[in-house]
Amino acid sequence: MTPSKALAKSWFVTGVSSGLGRAIAEAALARGDTVVGTLRKPDQFAAFEALAPGRAHAIALDVTESAVVPGAVDKAVALTGGLDVIVNNAGYGLVGAVEELTEAEAGRQMDTNFFGVFRVVKAAIPHLKSRGGGSIINIGSVASARGFPSMGMYSASKFAVAGLSQALSKELAPFNIRVTVVEPGGFRTNFGSGSMGWAANPLPDYARTTAYMRESMERPKAPAQNDPARGALVILALADMDTPPVHMALGADGRKYVKDAIRARLADYDQHVELAESTAYPD
Repeated sequence: MTPSKALAKSWFVTGVSSGLGRAIAEAALARGDTVVGTLRKPDQFAAFEALAPGRAHAIALDVTESAVVPGAVDKAVALTGGLDVIVNNAGYGLVGAVEELTEAEAGRQMDTNFFGVFRVVKAAIPHLKSRGGGSIINIGSVASARGFPSMGMYSASKFAVAGLSQALSKELAPFNIRVTVVEPGGFRTNFGSGSMGWAANPLPDYARTTAYMRESMERPKAPAQNDPARGALVILALADMDTPPVHMALGADGRKYVKDAIRARLADYDQHVELAESTAYPD
């Protein structure tokens, strides 16, 4: 894919307090772009805006507050004069076997990771259309290729983001709005400790798998191989492309995991083919 000529862009990035979201904002600001970053804690505003006074704008937003999201996007448009790139990064992981989770816990996971994306996208689309196009980049997960045990709702939320992104890419193509879902591998961020939730009522049957997941998240045996700053440069490249892919796995590990998961899924579809295709009306 050939990148288009990179002009100064205006970004709206959710969840810029740390991790990949912060790295994306810093990379965009470093090349002279303008970034409106969302944060949930007002005491974080000054440090973010100090990254590039006049071009780094912090606004308060919790993406689960449906009544607030449209106003936040409108405010971002007013601050920048128009948005070019929307990055849906805000989210968290929920650890717990499906049997362990309450409906409220599952609902919060979907409300943040999926409906948060839906709300921001829905609010941003009219602005992008009026501007003549733009980019929507949704941060998914390798979990969207195959569900992780003990992270069923997290996997479900990212499956949903991938499906939404696929549909949006087709719906918005006539308006020159490009959509990509990015599926990262392991990055050296605080996601495994600072962006995790845990089932409130764990069951003994799942103690071993939950303990393994906690250990791998909080105290990995080896540091993740991917650099958030380098990952952010990939996001900038996607935003500059005239024809970006709908899916991109970040990192060699992420790409391998996704491709392995797709091969396993195709192998499933190739089982019991006669049975699966036995549903047609007889001639």
